[in-house]
Amino acid sequence: MRRYGLIGYPLGHSFSASYFREKFHQEGIDADYRNFPLEQLADFKELLHREPGLSGLNVTVPYKQEIIPFLDTLSPTSESVRAVNTISFRKNRGGMELIGDNTDVTGFRQSLEEYLKPHHTRALVLGTGGSSKAVIYVLEQLGIGCTLVSRTSGKACITYRELDEERVAATPLIVNTTPLGMHPGPETYPDIPYRALSPEHLLFDLVYNPARTLFLIKGEKQGARIVNGHQMLIFQAEASWKIWNGIA
Repeated sequence: MRRYGLIGYPLGHSFSASYFREKFHQEGIDADYRNFPLEQLADFKELLHREPGLSGLNVTVPYKQEIIPFLDTLSPTSESVRAVNTISFRKNRGGMELIGDNTDVTGFRQSLEEYLKPHHTRALVLGTGGSSKAVIYVLEQLGIGCTLVSRTSGKACITYRELDEERVAATPLIVNTTPLGMHPGPETYPDIPYRALSPEHLLFDLVYNPARTLFLIKGEKQGARIVNGHQMLIFQAEASWKIWNGIA
């Protein structure tokens, strides 16, 4: 039986395990998928020693960037994004080679494109973690200019305090890559001036649990179109499966 899994911490909210187990059951695939919560990434090598039969791993927060030094090779996509959410295992003469890839790129692009309109030429990306790297990469590929928003100022981002109504009104695409609003903290949401939103806006939340976060609810009240991260996760998971199985 082939074994796959997910690393990150915590993993109580994980979509991947239930999705892949159902996929394996429905398609009659002799495989298993488990959660491997790692409180610290230093435990990763111990996991590999404990689970020598692993065929592939997914990576979630907070390790999408931190996992890179533990890998042997990066795909061109993950090299550009500098974040990894998929690890494949390839045997070579020296043993096992770990290859990092990023299917968040595929998942986000496929789930976003059907909602894009010609006026979606500028975006605000809320958050600067590993998921935001994939979002920015896709937006640049699509020719959509983006501004990063973070709690702290940086060379390439603004803070929430700097995010005024004028800027929000002029930026019709807003993507939340933070965990704000995610179970078990559904009462949280990004602190942006929601009253500046309009029916011209598209709000995309990478969070999928709950399906309607306060970020999306507040946007919908202003007439904005809203999308959660559920479909993105399905596209991302299927892209990981193709990588693990060498399917072009």
